[in-house]
Amino acid sequence: MTPTVPPLEELVAPSHWRTVDFISDLHLQASEPATVAAWQRYLHTTPADAVFLLGDIFEVWVGDDAIHDPGSFEGQVCAQLQAAARRTALYFMHGNRDFLAGGVFLQHCGITGLQDPTALSFAGQRYLLSHGDLLCVDDVDYQRFRVQARSPAWQQQFLSQPLATRRAQARGIRQESEARKQSGTVYADVDHASAIAWLQAAGAHTLIHGHTHRPADHALAPGLQRVVLSDWDAAALPPRLETLRLSATGLERVALGPM
Repeated sequence: MTPTVPPLEELVAPSHWRTVDFISDLHLQASEPATVAAWQRYLHTTPADAVFLLGDIFEVWVGDDAIHDPGSFEGQVCAQLQAAARRTALYFMHGNRDFLAGGVFLQHCGITGLQDPTALSFAGQRYLLSHGDLLCVDDVDYQRFRVQARSPAWQQQFLSQPLATRRAQARGIRQESEARKQSGTVYADVDHASAIAWLQAAGAHTLIHGHTHRPADHALAPGLQRVVLSDWDAAALPPRLETLRLSATGLERVALGPM
């Protein structure tokens, strides 16, 4: 079943932009210091005029109040984002792990929020940006949860709990997710027909998304393609640290070294 294309946000790149980076699925967490270090180095060295964070930048986000929890990991990462935002334009799109990141987070970090999907016009071309989870239509259980968890009532109920309670619940969810991975669970991929329908509705030729952790370039139909972003894991062999870089000459995958 092809999902209805959500309302489309339009973004026209300013004329001075020469280079744009797309990254997703960093799953930043304190227990993965090598990936966090690589992320810090990337923020300080990227030549991009704009960086698009297309979801799951954090392993989990339990509420914007976590930023101000003394010594919190969230507060430390947000300080890095604040510094980066003074040098380059930052854009953020929710993923399935950090969908609770709200207006306080965006304002605190100096980031512009994006709807999913967003059409980006750059150098005379149109690109469709998405986290990608909404296009995995065969994952029926997740799609049901997505609808529930994006509702104001569910979010209000969850966020009304003490921060410590939310953190404990998030740990439980991560443990369940890791158990599914270890059991060999195969997750649904982006639906081919849905991707084509979204591109045609947006008048775009390339869909850029993350979520699936299956970096590849897929030809969908004549003149239409989808480009899947890599997840990040500095501890993997070889390390998975990659940005997708867009310039007037097109898209290029750029491998980044760990710190």
